[in-house]
Amino acid sequence: MKKDEVFKNYDQYIMGTYTRLPLIFVKGKGSKLIDIDGKEYLDFFPGWGVNNLGHCHPKVISAVRDQVDKLIFIPNNLYHINQAKLAKEINFWSFDSKVFFCNSGAEANEAAFKLSRIYGQGKRFEIISFYNSFHGRTFGALSATGQEKYKKGFEPLLPGFKFVDFNNLSAVENACSPNTIGIILELVQGEGGVNVAKNEFVQGLRKLCDEKNILLIVDEVQTGMGRTGEMFCFKHYGIIPDIMTLAKSLGGGLPIGAMVTSRRIADTLKPGMHASTFGGSPLICKAALATFRAIQKEKLLTNTKKMGEYLKNNLMKLKEKYSSIKQVRGIGLMWGVELEIPGKPIVEFCLSKGLLINCTQDKVLRLMPALNIDEKKVNKAIKILDEALKS
Repeated sequence: MKKDEVFKNYDQYIMGTYTRLPLIFVKGKGSKLIDIDGKEYLDFFPGWGVNNLGHCHPKVISAVRDQVDKLIFIPNNLYHINQAKLAKEINFWSFDSKVFFCNSGAEANEAAFKLSRIYGQGKRFEIISFYNSFHGRTFGALSATGQEKYKKGFEPLLPGFKFVDFNNLSAVENACSPNTIGIILELVQGEGGVNVAKNEFVQGLRKLCDEKNILLIVDEVQTGMGRTGEMFCFKHYGIIPDIMTLAKSLGGGLPIGAMVTSRRIADTLKPGMHASTFGGSPLICKAALATFRAIQKEKLLTNTKKMGEYLKNNLMKLKEKYSSIKQVRGIGLMWGVELEIPGKPIVEFCLSKGLLINCTQDKVLRLMPALNIDEKKVNKAIKILDEALKS
């Protein structure tokens, strides 16, 4: 199929729910993407962090090939080995927990909201969220998202969600009421502009939740699976959440979501209260297990810390060089460069030079390279970004 035909088919047969870049990619390997014309791109924003291992990682490919001719799907009223192994693996890397498998971050958050309300026994139902947060596009997840631009036109949304300023513990304390059952936060607000939670804020939330028997829900859809230098971001803060939600990079490029709950509340949801038809299939779980193996065997947590610091230092040099950079913030390999100017022209210039990055909140450039990135590729990205800012 030629380029014009691809674009025409999209226009005629696919709903226009995305603002797409005029590029058609046909192949990917690691941090490299190749378009239909054979041009190579360095991917520093691999699918909102879905491809933490880069594109088509050998261990994921091998796992999928091994599984695909054995058993692709089996319903969740039956048992299979891969789901049992994956739940145990998540438990090992996170906290003493039980897991509910689904297909996306939004689904995982929806499950967390349902569990919270059941835990509230019909008496407590309110959940506190934060401005500039993002938790998904389904109605519950959208209702919990602290950005009005995503909600416009879809009102009325679900009741029971309150919003306060991020990193403001007193605002949370004031928002708590006898109806409050949960607090949901991203430890790094991705769509909100790469805003990093402060240590004392997160520890204060944990203490508050313990005192009031409120569930602390940590959305690790973007920050999970090594993105911040720990397998899960909450480990930086010395706390354990009551519920953690995962998706994106968990499947190594394949769709999977998970709600991970502390053992003490896991049985609040009884048989028949919640389900997901395709959640945790043998094929998807095999890919997720391979993702864990790759992170461990290739020492990608260590590499993330090392290359994250290297990327940060180079971004700070650009900040010293250009007054158009207001702030550099992030952790591990999740970085935001806040500009004094709109970021779209910078993204477009980088794209023309073969570098894929993202812009959120109009003025925040987002860089989230694969966890196996090396100095050579970072240097190339910084050089192109330097040219873009200079232009």
